[in-house]
Parts: sequence; structure tokens; C-alpha cells
Amino acid sequence: MPFRLAALLLVLPLAALPAPAQAEPAEAPAPAQAGSRGEGPEEPPGAEPPSPEPAEQTLAVAPGDTLISLLLAAGVDRAEAHAALLALGTVFPPQRLRPGQEVTIRTAPEEDSRLLSLSLDAAPGHTVLVERRDGRWVAEEARVPETRHLARIETGVERGVFPAMVEAGLPPNLAHAVVRALSHRVDFQRDIREGDSIVVAFERLRGPDGELLRHGRVLHARLTLSGREISIWRREADGEVHWYDDAGRPLAGGLLRTPLDGARISSRFGARRHPILGYTRMHSGLDFAAPAGTPVYAAADGVVESVRSERGYGNVIRLRHQGGMLTLYAHLSRFAPGLRAGVRVRQGQTIGRVGSTGLSTGPHLHYEVHIAGRAVNPATASPPPPPALAGRAAAEFHAARHALAAQIALLARGREEIALAAE
Repeated sequence: MPFRLAALLLVLPLAALPAPAQAEPAEAPAPAQAGSRGEGPEEPPGAEPPSPEPAEQTLAVAPGDTLISLLLAAGVDRAEAHAALLALGTVFPPQRLRPGQEVTIRTAPEEDSRLLSLSLDAAPGHTVLVERRDGRWVAEEARVPETRHLARIETGVERGVFPAMVEAGLPPNLAHAVVRALSHRVDFQRDIREGDSIVVAFERLRGPDGELLRHGRVLHARLTLSGREISIWRREADGEVHWYDDAGRPLAGGLLRTPLDGARISSRFGARRHPILGYTRMHSGLDFAAPAGTPVYAAADGVVESVRSERGYGNVIRLRHQGGMLTLYAHLSRFAPGLRAGVRVRQGQTIGRVGSTGLSTGPHLHYEVHIAGRAVNPATASPPPPPALAGRAAAEFHAARHALAAQIALLARGREEIALAAE
């Protein structure tokens, strides 16, 4: 190159210079070939260097971690972390973070390492993101398209309805929903016998590639008790879920046979020797042994008559129901927040927690039912049943029930799942 030759001539002794010669025209330099491995074009004078890329980190969630602790450990300013999580809470409550999840954060490349964004997979097919835009935090979420599929389990229930369903593949939250629905008709302590079984039809939601994203709703259950079938069907109306039998009669409206989950009857209705007072007297309810703190449910829709502490009953709640019926719940450890006389409650609503207050030898619920001012056996009490669906509501219910029953029959013949139409 001419530049290199000139530099060389500067360092050669004068005696070494050759005699002048006729100069030949220099060849024009060949144009650079696109994509060649030579040096690239020099930056034009005054051009700014490219901006550095934001730094990205993926943080693994371990037991005991919280989103705020992860961000602080990654060097994010506390005030920025709180502002970002406040925005994130509109699409994903931070307390739902679970071990094994991964959180991806992007920070500015400057020395202050300002947080730019945070994202995580809240659930399969569900991603949430909070990002700094124009000086404020913006949260958004994205979900992949879901397809509903109908699935079915069938199992014996000799060792308990709930554990049997879970072992057969029904998720625990759905198994709990089945137990709650059937509790209107079934006493799980007295009614289950060897040879009894249950069938449950429920939804699985899958993504475009067939991956399981989550489980949906229970649509139907059929419990067989000593040859007697109790069949229930889900129906949603006015934003509420209701359960009906084959004839379209609602399960709700009567009494819950057991106003708490997972309990055993420790003392029955009738005369008995009192374990503390030491003499025989009428035991006007049922006692359910359960761990302290177990939720206690309202046995039927009603109005709170009293919430107070009494010497024998301890913490006790009385509910007034239609038809002159009253239910009583005693020895509670505490009452539900906001529960007071005059408040309306719904069947299955948590009203208190199991305890051992008053004259009690251990944690249990004492439960009474009174009709027309007289205590009756809660195990056999039977208020008048609510009316069945009628008219258009009945026609729609039975059409949907028959269509679902046909699909469940296909599953019973060996199909694993059936795709359902979009709602």
C-alpha cells in the first residue's frame, strides 16, 4: 500500500535508495468485496458507539424465596422492586410464587442497574410481564389458546371418597369440589360401604401442541352406595354454580349432612353419660372430632341469630333458616371475620373454626338442628326439598345432561379423552 511504502522509505539509509526510475501508473485498488473478511469501513467521524445491551438474569425460585427477596438479592433497588411488584400484582399476586418457578429480569447496563422488566411463567401457557415504559410500570399477561377435553375417572371408595379420587388421578381441588357437592346427600362417615364406587367427569385444558395446561371444572359425578346411585350435574346460572340430580332437583336447599370436611362422628344424638359432668343427660346433637382450626360451614342458607361465648357451648353460633329451622355450632376456636347477628350466610360458607372452648375434652364441633323449637337428630333431619327446574331452564338442563352423558359413555368404552366444543 502507498502509505506503508512511504513509512518504509523514512527509515532506509540514503545510500540504499535505488536510482530514479520511470514511474509506472499505479493500479487502482480493487473495490472491497461484500462479505469479505477484511477490515470493515471505519466509523465516520463523530459517530456514537452502539449502546450496550441490557443485562438479563434468570432467577430460580427456592423454598422460602419471595419475589422481593429475589430482586433484592439480584441487586435491584428496593423502591424499584416494590413499584414493579405493585404493578405485577394486577395480573399475578406475588404470594402465588412457588419453588421451581423461574423469574427473568432485565436491568439497565449502566452502573445503577435499574430494573427494566420482570417476567415469569405463572402457569403452563400463562406468562406475565411487568415492564418500565415511559417512566411507569405496565403489567400484561399472555395465554396460549386452550382446548377443552373431557376426561373421566372411576374408582372404589372403601378407604374414603376423597383419597380414592386423588389416587385415581383427579386433582385434589376438584376432588374437594366433588365432596362438597355430594355432602348435601351423603354422610361420608356412615354411608360408605365396601364395594361402593364413584365416577367423575371433568375438564382438562390443553394447548395447541396438546400439552396439558391445567384442569378445568368437574361436570358430573356418580356415587354408588350399596347399589343406590347419587348422580349430580353441574349447572351455571347468573354467574353461580349449582348442582342438580338427574330429575333437575337442586342439591342445595336441604342441609349439609356434615358441616365440615374430613371429620369423624365422636358422639351421636341421644342420651349419654357426659364426659365432664359425669352424669347421663340428653346429647342434643352430633359431635365431629377434627383438628383445631378445621373450617366449619353453614349447613344451609340463613341469617345469623347469635355469635357469642357461653359457659357450656364455649364459642357458639346460631343460624336461623327458612321453615322455622335453626342450626347450632359450638366449641369453636374462633368466628369468621365480620360474622355478627343479622348477617346473611350461604350454604357451605365458612362461619368458624373447630376448637375446644367451653365444656370440652378436645377439639371437636358440636352440631345441633332444631325444627319448630325442638332438637332433632342431624343425621336424619330432612327439611322439605327445594322445587325442581321447570320450563325452559329444565329443557336446557336435560338437553345438556343427555349430551354430556353420551360423551361420558364413550369414555367408559375406552376413550381416554374427548375434545369438547368451545363455550
